[in-house]
Amino acid sequence: MSTPVSHLLPHVSFSILFGLSVGPRHGYELLRQIEADSGGRTHLGAGALYGTLKKLAADNLIEDMPFEGNSRRRYYRLTRGGWLRLHAELGYYEHIAQLARERHLLQPGI
Repeated sequence: MSTPVSHLLPHVSFSILFGLSVGPRHGYELLRQIEADSGGRTHLGAGALYGTLKKLAADNLIEDMPFEGNSRRRYYRLTRGGWLRLHAELGYYEHIAQLARERHLLQPGI
């Protein structure tokens, strides 16, 4: 069972943590990862991305890391706390999806 969370992350924050679950990414790669993960449903601008990255870093959920060969480019990765928070969030959504299946809300045509 996942650790309970007192509140869910905003959509953009969750999308960033989920996008970083495949590995470290720089900003543009992360934007593309989020778009792919959402099936094209989530499009972030640079302001939303970098503002949220700054907050997630301040909350110790992500960290930036150096990129060899290009000192201007920043890569971001999940911290241990970021992984724990992502798993807690996913546990919540897994529970909700199970309830939706039990209530027959995920049936085709509904």
